[in-house]
Amino acid sequence: MEIVDFLTQDAVLPRLKAASKKQALQELSATAAKLCGLHERQILGVLMEREKLGSTGLGQGIAIPHGKLAGIKHVLGVFARLEAPVEFEAVDSLPVDLMFLLLVPEGAGADHLKALARVSRLLRDKKMVEKLRATDTAEALYALLADGSAKRAA
Repeated sequence: MEIVDFLTQDAVLPRLKAASKKQALQELSATAAKLCGLHERQILGVLMEREKLGSTGLGQGIAIPHGKLAGIKHVLGVFARLEAPVEFEAVDSLPVDLMFLLLVPEGAGADHLKALARVSRLLRDKKMVEKLRATDTAEALYALLADGSAKRAA
């Protein structure tokens, strides 16, 4: 599974404004809702429930909020580069400025894990993260994410 299998250019937010973790998740939920046709509150509810289990802030300014959602047919991703980092209760206590939302259908066990692994692997690459932080257009961010994912698969 490649990032381009679940991320489209219109799901890339190059300058997301958010003052808090919840607001960032609300903005990601709003974008995801437009892409999949579900209600924003339903998506936010799934994400907030997952955050109660433990923060999806991986450290080094990166978070991968995710959840299983009834009503979607395939894995859906939304990537955001925040204008200013927000407190996210990450494992290293550092604020988050790069977020990759993943939503998967309720019965998608293996696809969920494959998508999480793909995104996690990509965002562990320090050079990739530097490039993402230095880029501020949706087109360029999407190109980096798509190209970076393809190179890792090769």
